[in-house]
Amino acid sequence: MNATVEMENKESPKDDLHELLQTLERHVSPPVVKYGGFWVPEMVFRQILSTQKNFKAQGTDIILSTLPKSGTTWLKALTFSIANRHLFTIDQSPLLTSSPHTLVPFFEFNVYWEQENPDLSNIPSPRIFATHMPFELLPDSIRESDCRIICMCRNPLDQFVSYCNFSPKENSEPVPIDKNFDMFCQGIHFYGPFWDHMLGYWNAHLENPRKVLFLRYEDLKEDITSQVKKIAEFIGFPFSLEEEEQGLIDHISGLCSFQSLRSLAPNKTGSVNGIVKNSSFFRKGQVGDWTNYLTPAMAARIKKLMDSKFEGSGLMYNT
Repeated sequence: MNATVEMENKESPKDDLHELLQTLERHVSPPVVKYGGFWVPEMVFRQILSTQKNFKAQGTDIILSTLPKSGTTWLKALTFSIANRHLFTIDQSPLLTSSPHTLVPFFEFNVYWEQENPDLSNIPSPRIFATHMPFELLPDSIRESDCRIICMCRNPLDQFVSYCNFSPKENSEPVPIDKNFDMFCQGIHFYGPFWDHMLGYWNAHLENPRKVLFLRYEDLKEDITSQVKKIAEFIGFPFSLEEEEQGLIDHISGLCSFQSLRSLAPNKTGSVNGIVKNSSFFRKGQVGDWTNYLTPAMAARIKKLMDSKFEGSGLMYNT
C-alpha cells in the first residue's frame, strides 16, 4: 500500500465524521449537535462515536452516568473508594494524590479523547468508567452485558443553576442564566433534554434494577450512610458487619465529602485535558441553591415542565 492510500485511509474517519455532522441539526450556543434524539457537545461527538463503536464491556465493569453538575465527582470518589477499599486504607487512598476524574476516567474526555480504539485490556477489575451519555447512546456492549450502571440525578433546578455557574477555565465567566433558561426548557443543553435523559435511565432501572441503580443527589446529602451501603451492595462489594462496626462507611463518606475533596491538593490544581480545571468541580454542593438565582416564575416553569414530562413514569423530584 503506497503512502497516498495510507493517508487517505487515515483521513477517512475524519471525513466520515464531517459528512455525518453535515446531516445533523446543530446549535452554536451551546455548541451541540442532535444525535439519537439528544443534544451532545460537538467537541466530544467523535469520542462518543468511538465509545459506541469500540468499547467492549466486561461483566465486572462499573459505569457511572450523570448529567454535568449532578454530583459526578462525588459519585466517582465514593464508588472508587468502595470498590477498592480492600487495596488501600483510608490514609493511603489514591484520592489523596489524584483527582477522582483521573481515577475514574470519562469515556468522552479521557479514554477516547485522543485514540479511536485504545487498549483497555490491562486495566484491573473492576474497571470503573464514567460518562455523561444518555442510556440510549451507550455502547451496545454496556447495555447488553452484565456490567453495572449507576445513574445519579439531581433536582433539575439545582442542576441547571450549578451548570450556569460553572466556570471550567481560569478567568472564564459563568454562563448567564437568562441566556440559557429558554434553551434548557426546550431541552437544548449538553446531553439534554433533561427529561429524556433521566427517563432513559429511570426506565432501564425499573426494567432491570440489578443492572441499573438510580440514585438521587439529594438522598446522598440526606443520608449518606444508607446510600453508600446501597452502592456497595449493588456493585457486589457489600460491607461486612465488622467493617460497619469499625466505622469504615463513615470514614469513606468523610474522605469523599465535598469539603474533604475540595481541600485535597489534586483538586486544587490541574485540569481535565486542559479544558476543565479540577477546582471548578467544587462550587457549593448545596441542595436548594436554585432559590438564590431563579425567579419564582422561572422555577414554576421548570417544575410544570418536569411534572408534564415525568407524568405516569413514577419518577419524581423533591424541589
